[in-house]
Amino acid sequence: MNELISRMTPSVTNMIRMDHTHVLTTFHQYHVDTAPRVKKGLADTVCVALEIHSQLEEEIFYPAMRAIADSDFMQKSVPEHDQVRRLITQLRSLRPEEAAFDEAFFQLMNAVMHHVADEETLLLPTAERVLADRLGELGAEMAKRRLQLTAARGGELAGSVARSMTAGGMVLGAGALLAAGYLFSHPRGAGRHTPRPDTVESH
Repeated sequence: MNELISRMTPSVTNMIRMDHTHVLTTFHQYHVDTAPRVKKGLADTVCVALEIHSQLEEEIFYPAMRAIADSDFMQKSVPEHDQVRRLITQLRSLRPEEAAFDEAFFQLMNAVMHHVADEETLLLPTAERVLADRLGELGAEMAKRRLQLTAARGGELAGSVARSMTAGGMVLGAGALLAAGYLFSHPRGAGRHTPRPDTVESH
């Protein structure tokens, strides 16, 4: 069963790449002239996504890499996560109506983009060589832990996703990723009643 789950789950490196893509997509939904409510929603969504992503890497991926390969990048990876956490704390202390909020958000974006570039050009290709026989196993472990972390922050997640929705009602980027994780951990839709098909009115 564990082997089957490992085969069905994205590899740990592809899962990390998907996280990066979703967060960067959310970053690019943010503009200086965006409504404050949406700015707040996007920022909160990014912050939760980054906190969960960093914890997953530190609990699962980095220890597996350190056991096999010691590199300069591994030495600076956690300090870079710490820098991101400090920027998140700073961002959360500000109101979206303030000009400093935009500045803090873009500082966070720059720090994350630098970290992502290093991981995707150096660390992940190395992992795919030295952890080739464990990529699926680690991916399954990360997926399971993600559900736990996402479920624990379900209320916070729901609020930030709602605020970050565009006028068309779409949930993009990290919000979509986290919402999917939350729903998978609550298969009945977090306790909401789902109407039977034959009771839904057609329009």
